[in-house]
Amino acid sequence: MRFQQTATYDAPVADVFAMLTDPAWREKVGVAQGVVSSDVTVTPEGTEGRRVVIDQVQDTEGLPAIAKKIAGPTTRAIVTEVWSSPTTGTIEILAPGKPTKAVGTVSLVADGDRTRHVTDLEVTVKVPILGGKLEQVMADNIGRGLEVEQAVGVAWLEGDR
Repeated sequence: MRFQQTATYDAPVADVFAMLTDPAWREKVGVAQGVVSSDVTVTPEGTEGRRVVIDQVQDTEGLPAIAKKIAGPTTRAIVTEVWSSPTTGTIEILAPGKPTKAVGTVSLVADGDRTRHVTDLEVTVKVPILGGKLEQVMADNIGRGLEVEQAVGVAWLEGDR
């Protein structure tokens, strides 16, 4: 299932890229999302890029019963963003031991004095018969997480750190 979401920030690309690759911001997003635990690592990637790895445990409260049956009371998600430049990267979301993944691209696009942060994913859940329904659940969950991320990002760029 294809999933795309765009967040818009009133800041230049360089400021948004700096935020997205700041471990303190990523930790703040995790707190706002209510994750159980989170470990964030940011390392250089090439000459301009960054590798961001977020290894977190999420509560499955609020998910449909069938999703909770597969995931359990909590689930581990490893999000890896590899920014080859300040405007282009890849993203992979894995849940170790679960038949789910999401892979795709992330990009920052200048739009006047604003920046659009575009996340484009292919969400896959390999469960017979229920896969399509569970892909929608996963995409909805990713979407809610990105909405929280945007809210924290807007506040961060306005100085709430």
